[in-house]
Amino acid sequence: MRSRAAAAVLSREGFKEAYSMEGGIRAWNGLRAAGPPEAGMAYFETAQKPEEMIALAWILEEGASKFYREMGKRQKGPDEAALFKELSEDEEKHKTSLFSIYQKRAGKGADSAFPRSLLSLESGVDYLEGGVLLNKALEWTQGQELRDILDFSVSLEANAIDLYIKMERKAEGGEAKEVFRALSNQERNHLKRLTAALQTLIS
Repeated sequence: MRSRAAAAVLSREGFKEAYSMEGGIRAWNGLRAAGPPEAGMAYFETAQKPEEMIALAWILEEGASKFYREMGKRQKGPDEAALFKELSEDEEKHKTSLFSIYQKRAGKGADSAFPRSLLSLESGVDYLEGGVLLNKALEWTQGQELRDILDFSVSLEANAIDLYIKMERKAEGGEAKEVFRALSNQERNHLKRLTAALQTLIS
């Protein structure tokens, strides 16, 4: 998952041949791939218009919020539980910001069925960054060590940063660009916190 996020970043910066090997280092060593669910895509090509990008970002923030909320409930350690709870709460705040900018852009034409009405995504399915299905991610976390869950979360945040940078570049209007820039900066903070927790755990 981390290599996929890294490949996405390299691709965004103009590298023509950036690859991520399915199964990661375990597959390279000839072992059976047993990692977390792979991303279906680095980002969703269907989101092209500003309102569609805002809707997609909202959906991904919703998925991330649910994922972190569930991870927080499963933790026995108070520090880890608090970290995931705070991350979930941050994603909820991101949703509020995104909905606000959507309403401002859409004005009287705002769709009450936002965000699903703006995208061709399967109804009732929650997504994480990179196209990972939330239910698959939660299924995989059953029985996993905290280290692996933190590692997976780091990858999600790296994908989120990459996606929001792409969206900022494509967005029309200064306010929309500022929102995506703020989101990428906030996800960088999440990345730092998760990385610090991971390093503490493995040191």
